[in-house]
Amino acid sequence: MKLINNDVNGNPRFVVHFYDILNDGEGEGLTMLERYDLAVKKARKIGGKIYRGKDFGGCMVFQSYNIQQTINLIKGI
Repeated sequence: MKLINNDVNGNPRFVVHFYDILNDGEGEGLTMLERYDLAVKKARKIGGKIYRGKDFGGCMVFQSYNIQQTINLIKGI
């Protein structure tokens, strides 16, 4: 997890690599692209989006004032 600049409205954001969204052993036997798609689907369920910046590749971005609660949601999906 890495904090990044706030959005245009001042809301705090952070990025998480897609491997951190997948549970242990999840996506085993899948290609890298299929694992990424699985992580994208899981992230979208809790409000995450694909990070399109140049700084971090393969990351999802979350907007949250309560980062610990968002991390718990990520672990729970």
